Amino acid sequence: MTMHVNLSDEMESFIRSKVAGGFYGNATEVIRDAVRRMQAEEARVAAWQAAIKVGEDQLTAGHGVPYTPDTMKKLQKRAAAAVASGKKLNPDVLP
Repeated sequence: MTMHVNLSDEMESFIRSKVAGGFYGNATEVIRDAVRRMQAEEARVAAWQAAIKVGEDQLTAGHGVPYTPDTMKKLQKRAAAAVASGKKLNPDVLP
């Protein structure tokens, strides 16, 4: 499919600089990479929103745990013990 788009001078200059830098072979590769990154970001945000919804549903159902300094210390100790034992970390809780 062929698509024609109008870009600002600033955007066009940016794309040209990426090609000139050698990481991309042409402007099309720059645009495709940008679109792939946007798609990945949308998927990440959708997963994050779904996880928030799960948490909200759990709280509504009364399955919440009060947020206290003691609770955080217990969670930190459990996480440190899991890491020390070589347990693989859940990617959902990583920054």
